[in-house]
Amino acid sequence: MQRIRLRYTKRGRLRFTSHRDFQRAFERALRRAEVPMAYSAGFTPHPKVSYANAAPTGTGSEAEYLEIALTEPRDPERLRVLLDESLPAGLDVVDAVEARTPGLADRLTASVWELRLDGVEPAEAQRAVEAFNRAGTVEVQRLTKNGMRTFDARPAVAHLESAETRSDPADRPGDRACAILRLVVRHVTPAVRPDDVLSGLRAVADLAPPVPAAVTRLAQGLFDEETGTVTDPLAPDREAAATAPETAAATAAATAPA
Repeated sequence: MQRIRLRYTKRGRLRFTSHRDFQRAFERALRRAEVPMAYSAGFTPHPKVSYANAAPTGTGSEAEYLEIALTEPRDPERLRVLLDESLPAGLDVVDAVEARTPGLADRLTASVWELRLDGVEPAEAQRAVEAFNRAGTVEVQRLTKNGMRTFDARPAVAHLESAETRSDPADRPGDRACAILRLVVRHVTPAVRPDDVLSGLRAVADLAPPVPAAVTRLAQGLFDEETGTVTDPLAPDREAAATAPETAAATAAATAPA
């Protein structure tokens, strides 16, 4: 059995796709691409697909991950192209590697997020960021199925900054004020989401964007405490493949047309 790990995106209007909607679309893409999927046992077999830490509905993402199990070897890049062609624009498969190391989910320990705040002056956003970073605790509330929950969002935020607004006119329609925030959030329990950070900014600095923030996950992976960066979770598999060229050659030969 071969395992392939994929990185895919949620862009544009497809950011409103729920995780269940994506699952259905992806399984249709597997059938269209004629991928030799491995199936679970039992009365209702289903394709062996493992999803890891999906982004909330309504947020865009450049870094969603999943793993599939195949009954026959396939070239990862060729498989990526076939699946990408079988999915709607906006749900794009942008990377694929053969799984050669364990624990993909264990390497997803932090995310890099970008928050676009239309109607907020960059200077106002900068003051709010400084107040958040100075705070020892930032208590926020979230409504859960068990009622309202209060928790401290500050420890999960490893980095928060106000970034320079891009010069693309599409980023500032009608010359309206627009602030861009970038943050690195550790994956902890309870999970701290970008909207929790926005609630924290409102609590410590009274920052209240007039319209909902446009949220995009830029990266997801292992958090490096020394550098404060988030590393590529597929890098260990690429490194392992580079040290086993004979295996890669055998895979290529198995997938080559007769």
